[in-house]
Amino acid sequence: MQRLEHIYINGEFIVPHGQEWFDLHNPSTEEIIGQVRLGDEQDVQRAVAAAKAAFPAWARTTREERIAALRRMHKAIAARQADLMEAVVLEYGAPRERGSWMASYPADVIAQTIDALASFEFEEQAGVASVIMTPVGVAGLITPWNSNAGFICNKLATALAAGCTAVIKPSELSALQTQVVAEALHEAGLPKGVFNIVNGLGSVVGEAITRHPDIAKISFTGSSAVGQHLVSTGATTMKRVTLELGGKSPTVVLDDADFASIMPIVLHAGFANSGQACIAGTRILVPRSRLAEFESIIKYAVSHIRSGDPRDAETDIGPMVSAKQWERVQNYIRIGQEEGATLLAGGEGRPDGLPGGWFVKPTIFTNANNQMRIAQEEIFGPILTLIAYEDEADAISIANDTRYGLSAVVLGRDVERCERVARQIDAGRVLINTLAHEPRAPFGGFKYSGLGREMGKWGLSAYLEPKTLLGAAEAAKA
Repeated sequence: MQRLEHIYINGEFIVPHGQEWFDLHNPSTEEIIGQVRLGDEQDVQRAVAAAKAAFPAWARTTREERIAALRRMHKAIAARQADLMEAVVLEYGAPRERGSWMASYPADVIAQTIDALASFEFEEQAGVASVIMTPVGVAGLITPWNSNAGFICNKLATALAAGCTAVIKPSELSALQTQVVAEALHEAGLPKGVFNIVNGLGSVVGEAITRHPDIAKISFTGSSAVGQHLVSTGATTMKRVTLELGGKSPTVVLDDADFASIMPIVLHAGFANSGQACIAGTRILVPRSRLAEFESIIKYAVSHIRSGDPRDAETDIGPMVSAKQWERVQNYIRIGQEEGATLLAGGEGRPDGLPGGWFVKPTIFTNANNQMRIAQEEIFGPILTLIAYEDEADAISIANDTRYGLSAVVLGRDVERCERVARQIDAGRVLINTLAHEPRAPFGGFKYSGLGREMGKWGLSAYLEPKTLLGAAEAAKA
């Protein structure tokens, strides 16, 4: 059993002041596989002080110096891909395909940040004035358990590229991933204090970061409820915030779609990351005139979706991350039935042949409407809800009838029609007949799905403030 006793502050692995130990579980077996020692408010104070001391020198670095540092980070993280793969399978239960992506993405996103930094305009003219994009200061980076290593590297690389320093609060459920990333980043040889990592609970470490007057910026990925709290708490010290929050994303199936050919996209969008994804397309909007046909095809397709051991190459859906999350998903399956929706596939309990582990049956509800809780609330598990619509206008209305607006998918044969529908959906990203990702484009949500954007030049801009320089001579010429 692993015991992770250190946090990372000012370029060193140190024993935290915090005394609490947190049990780490293998979600496939429910066994305790390790413990991580959690930091406390005093550890946050030390980490912020280190980041604050390192900020002036780092903010003055050149583009070339930052790119060189990011390249060292990329090399060090890429060298640990096998270790990251083992960590995400062991502590998170990611199936092989998803686990492979989760292990390679941390290095990939650093490379993408290097590309964004290389072409970013830090200075431009506005009339006779110069506008200089200036780093905001120390950033507090708070990451979730559903892709912890990737979020650490994405947020940190972007903050450093902008000239900020950082204090990172990773998910305590993902301590094995955090340890691998911390060791790799230490090997990259960045200046002391430029990044600091404090394991801990959100109610302790996250709260201390959010309230600290020397934290200028918060970047958080997680639930909308926590995001709202961060905004209200951070307002007292005028913190800048980037929030990537929850979703209840629609997959809009148009009436000209070939159901058999689009079904892999429908299921992959809904069951991505074992359903534990903010972008998951869990509301499937289907033309009422073809609902029975769609039900038949998706029921057959789901019968071939396998939930089980993540180390098995045939597994599509792994376990839920924790007992708490498993219970949450089970409760929503009960709620759906109580609300009057019909189970088309799946249901309560574990899949056949899996007496232990936090596994969930891939579940599909039909005969549902958009006012049901299973259609309005983020479940974060492999549960899909079929909702029938009358016509194109009705489909758009249902798609937008949600407090969320993170992502959406539109599927159909007529590409121009798909684009027309996509333009009317209130979401930060709408995919048309694809699930492809474009890292140079902004990512984030409308409404309760967040504030601000990550990725590309938009992600960099979120860590910068414009400063106007105007001299007397220039002003006289204007």
